[in-house]
Amino acid sequence: MNDDARPTGPPPDLTAVLAGIERTNELLTRVLAEVATTPSTHAVFVDAGYVYAAAGRLVVGTEDRRAFELDAEGLIEAFIDKARMIFPDSRLLRVYWYDGARRRIHTAEQQRVAELPDVKVRLGNLNANNQQKGVDSLIRSDLESLARHRAISDAVLIGGDEDLVSAVEAAQGYGARVHLWGIEAVDGRNQAEPLLWEVDSQRTFDLEFCKPYVTRRAVASDGADPVADGSGGVPPTRDEVRFIGARVAARWLAERGAPWVTELLPGHPYLPGAVDQELLTAAEALLRHSLRGHADLRRALRDGFWEHVRAQG
Repeated sequence: MNDDARPTGPPPDLTAVLAGIERTNELLTRVLAEVATTPSTHAVFVDAGYVYAAAGRLVVGTEDRRAFELDAEGLIEAFIDKARMIFPDSRLLRVYWYDGARRRIHTAEQQRVAELPDVKVRLGNLNANNQQKGVDSLIRSDLESLARHRAISDAVLIGGDEDLVSAVEAAQGYGARVHLWGIEAVDGRNQAEPLLWEVDSQRTFDLEFCKPYVTRRAVASDGADPVADGSGGVPPTRDEVRFIGARVAARWLAERGAPWVTELLPGHPYLPGAVDQELLTAAEALLRHSLRGHADLRRALRDGFWEHVRAQG
């Protein structure tokens, strides 16, 4: 090797190089520690049109919303509970409930859903043929935006339209995992195959899961719509319902023992879907009045239940 080929600059300062490597390692260690301690976050995106049609078809044999009542609050609670079981180390950002409405004006039912904690109602338009317009674009916009800003690590999508494929791809492009949930079809499929191909996981809810949340409406002899809450008389007050919630909790503590009931405490303020429905049924039997469609009374019922459980725990 001749002299011209030799390096002419000063020899590298190995001490400085090692110090630089050490600083880089320290920085990477801090970043990894921060990532490890940052809780995962999930959100649930519900195409209400799909849920009404699929659940109505499965339980009462019709997609016509006028023919049945959907306990949206109870079903949302069940979805939240199921997500908590699947993502035990993740926190819920919120549930997005997408539905259609004339001129995007909330119906009374949609207002009740909007009042629920951790629920955001997003409305598309409803055309003359009662078809939703603009819902898929709302889902895509929200899903993509939350994934892009790293607000969620997992997205639960409850729907079946092929137009949602672009929303799934957009979210996945930003690193979010998308999990498709559906409702069992009576025959064939009620979710587009391209959508099934794109998601990271799939789950289907069967008749047993859906049945508690769908009730066929009785048809009055004069053809008029039935009473909205399924019972006559004046609805009970919040205090009355709160007392009943505490009463049911006391009865369950006596019958099932404190360990069974206190196992529910980590899930506060939510109850598992099956337990929530059992509480609702027990309260309605004691009150002799339906609480379905009364979101404020349902919350009062849970408040009374939790107050007694926590006081005893």
